[in-house]
Amino acid sequence: MIEQFINFVIRPPRADYNPDQYLWEKEFSLAGRTYQRQDLELKNARGYTLKCSHYPPSPFPEDTSLPCVVYCHGNSGCRADANEAAVILLPSNITVFTLDFSGPGLSDGDYVSLGWHEKDDLKIVVSHLRSNKQISRIGLWGRSMGAVTSLLYGAKDPSIAGMVLDSAFSNLYNLMMELVDVYKIRLPKFTVKMAVQYMRRVIEKKAKFDIMKLNCVLVAPKTFILVLFGHASDDKFIQPHHSDLISESYAGDKNIIKFDGDHNSSRPQFFYDSVSIFFYNVLRPPQVSIAEKLEKYYDLGDLKLGSSVDESVLYEILSSLRSAPTDAASSSSAFPTISETNSVTKLLSEATPLADAEPLFEEDTRDKNDEAANVQGKLNGQIGDCCSYTSSTRESWGRCSSLGGSDQESFADLSADDKHSQSIL
Repeated sequence: MIEQFINFVIRPPRADYNPDQYLWEKEFSLAGRTYQRQDLELKNARGYTLKCSHYPPSPFPEDTSLPCVVYCHGNSGCRADANEAAVILLPSNITVFTLDFSGPGLSDGDYVSLGWHEKDDLKIVVSHLRSNKQISRIGLWGRSMGAVTSLLYGAKDPSIAGMVLDSAFSNLYNLMMELVDVYKIRLPKFTVKMAVQYMRRVIEKKAKFDIMKLNCVLVAPKTFILVLFGHASDDKFIQPHHSDLISESYAGDKNIIKFDGDHNSSRPQFFYDSVSIFFYNVLRPPQVSIAEKLEKYYDLGDLKLGSSVDESVLYEILSSLRSAPTDAASSSSAFPTISETNSVTKLLSEATPLADAEPLFEEDTRDKNDEAANVQGKLNGQIGDCCSYTSSTRESWGRCSSLGGSDQESFADLSADDKHSQSIL
């Protein structure tokens, strides 16, 4: 059992995939615009090659720069996990960058470190983007290990404009102790603690990091980046109180959203809507060019938006997303054209009270010139051919957990060998 736990931490199943089959095409259409998949390689500080992909519009707008969100996958994930992020962010003029961290996917490396070394991989990516004059503000979107990676890196780089942290764990040691209870591994506490100390030494020797130092609660009070936390209420793998603990100690402006599901389940549409609005507000992309103007009006009610947000564009994005599939690895499909009026307020309130969504639209405290505005009256809705895209047939990879499947299936092999495990210990 000890070896299984060690592999769970530093050597989960590795995604071996064909980029041309599981990623977006080299050129594809989304929301009536054309985008490219630019594959590239970066070297991290340890000399490992990182396989990366960037999704900008094609052609890239002249004399302008666009923001970028770096998507950070889970411990057995890969670049394909960012396909959903592309669907959500590209229509709002936000480019998406994703990578296989060293260890998972097609990148070099033998082990993962659940955020410890991955934060250095992320540093290389951000440095690369900073050197690109076509990229303006940078945001981070991480899930599970990727959320921890984003937080650990963000604590050292206050220039990051905003972060979405989905299912981050607060403390690796506490998480490991919790999993013993959750999956009913019948061993005395002192035996488990001795086993964890043994694992600590083995992991430090193999993967070169100390599991006792992987603690997000210690870095949260030093981090001031605008953040949106997300967590599934039925997550048994990383329980929701982990995000609560990080949020409580977090120094910067924050909001937290809970939703149905478990650790590996698809996220609900209202969470994606909230992510879209959050990044649109903090990254402030230039207005999206609309091919066709329709004579429609949309009542946005009393929804509070930052003064920099174009409400008609925001409505287009949300309405498009409302029809978008949540499985980024789905086969080719087309999004229907919007045929009826609706309000952004209603789109959000269908899943969550407006009171919970309003903090997403608070002004950027770093820009004193921005003031919150109440939107009144009716606005022209500018909508072209809503959202249609082409994609190859793809399969879904397990996004976060090295164990795959549902939380209930996790650690099944460990609990089945309890008697044998006790003899090993």
